[in-house]
Amino acid sequence: MNNKSLKLILILFAVIISCSKDSENNTAIIEDENGNPMEVDTSENKKNVGDSANDLLSSGSFEKLVVEILYVGELNPTSATLDNFEEFLEARLNKPQGIEIVQRQIENEGQEVYSIQDIRNIEDTHRSKFNDQGTIAVSGIFIDGEYDQNTDNGSVLGVAYRNTSFVIFEQTIKEFSDQPLAPSLTTLESVVVNHEVGHLLGLVNAGTTMQTDHQDIEHGRHCTDDNCLMFWTAETGEGLLNMLTGGSIPSLDASCILDLQANGGK
Repeated sequence: MNNKSLKLILILFAVIISCSKDSENNTAIIEDENGNPMEVDTSENKKNVGDSANDLLSSGSFEKLVVEILYVGELNPTSATLDNFEEFLEARLNKPQGIEIVQRQIENEGQEVYSIQDIRNIEDTHRSKFNDQGTIAVSGIFIDGEYDQNTDNGSVLGVAYRNTSFVIFEQTIKEFSDQPLAPSLTTLESVVVNHEVGHLLGLVNAGTTMQTDHQDIEHGRHCTDDNCLMFWTAETGEGLLNMLTGGSIPSLDASCILDLQANGGK
């Protein structure tokens, strides 16, 4: 691996679990189905990571899921990534009215570095899908620039930062996927997206109760199974390359699946 590759050794997944809800304005103006402006309450989409795990997994309160993918410039995920993502959701969520993924290009902020507050501001400016009448909404932002918590030892690729929100640092993913022997762009995107949504679903022990003890407490909200999608070594370059041997996308292990099933999922 060359020096550029080493510099891009990754802390692949980060989950931000704050101690309190957002203090921003809890309303937004969006367009209704006829193109008319309407005010909506956004407070239910501004909770802590894991707070909506049961709502996402079960059909009790919401029978449909809509995922709004917002991307800057040409940094949209590949169609194969979206197919993999939908397959992951269909396998784990009970949504009898279906799962819908929509994409929309947004203005390029042009920043080199983003904080979580910067990302929240972008979501608050551009997000147009919120919980409504039996439909729960998730926002995923694919962004340029890098995370302000990056270090010389690693660059973050994705963060789950609200109960229905995640961000993907797509430019960093592209730079890493361009390295010799690195996983394909689709594979890398798929792993990052699935992992971050795993945190939104309450894994591990972050809103979805464990049925057996499998939290790697030393490494936060991650699984002790080294073959699991939620294992912590997926956060390093060497661990990522080992995990993605052959280009396959890691699955959730049996313990994580049991947790999700006990919280209303499949």
